[in-house]
Amino acid sequence: MMFEDHVKEQGWKMADIAEPGTCLACGRSLPPQQGKGRRRRYCDARCRDSARRERARSGAPGRAVVKENLTPGSRHEYLDDIDSASARGDSAAGQVGAAARRLIEELGRGGSPRDAVAAARDLSAAADAALQAAVDRARAAGQSWREIGDVLGTSRQAAFQRFGHPVDPRTGAPMSREVQPGAADRAVEILRWHDEGRWEEIMAVLDDNMRARLTPEMMAAGSARIAGTFGRLERMGEPFARRVGDDTVVDVPLHFEAGDAKGIVGFDEDGKVAGLAIRPPNWPERERP
Repeated sequence: MMFEDHVKEQGWKMADIAEPGTCLACGRSLPPQQGKGRRRRYCDARCRDSARRERARSGAPGRAVVKENLTPGSRHEYLDDIDSASARGDSAAGQVGAAARRLIEELGRGGSPRDAVAAARDLSAAADAALQAAVDRARAAGQSWREIGDVLGTSRQAAFQRFGHPVDPRTGAPMSREVQPGAADRAVEILRWHDEGRWEEIMAVLDDNMRARLTPEMMAAGSARIAGTFGRLERMGEPFARRVGDDTVVDVPLHFEAGDAKGIVGFDEDGKVAGLAIRPPNWPERERP
């Protein structure tokens, strides 16, 4: 049996396609394929994931319906996002409502303080999910990151880093948004060491690149400049950890007696400190401090 006959018998498809096909998720034209192998069905990993989610919702395989004569090609990529964002928004709204009712019940009946704290925690988590769904819906509707950042009171880069869905240019796959467990607590501890002048302990957790660039003397001089500008550190605010490329970056609000600043600690994939800085709150965003 010839290979081509075997392919037909197994239901496989050859990749030598003279005419471009269309993506089964978004309907856009696919580039011609050369060589043997399975026929390409989707534009990229994003479309493949969209099709998988659609099959999961419907319980059966299917093709996304795209009316190409009515929808501009530049908007096809948003079609699945609109449906997904709407579904996530409805689910998130239901979770917020349920968590809010539970918290009201716990606070109203004067029950266990521990149960009230747990209910407040669940409401906070549900609100975070609802905010993510709302941002996704705004993006699907064509809102820019600058517009979203203005609503959130932050920069467009900070908004993207928190709520965006970046694609790794090295692989074409969605980048992970998971942060390292315990990164926020570690960042607070390292900034506390900095405030207390525990330079050697900080040096021990730096990565090779930072250790080659930073010395205890440099950190001591920087600490003196901060004290001369802002005074003593009075308290730290709630840390916020985010994924930036392969790193986890933690922002910690710092409240001094004469002004506010932001501590930034970046951790590489091995958990070593790849960046450390204390800056004014409005300092331009960068990938690493």
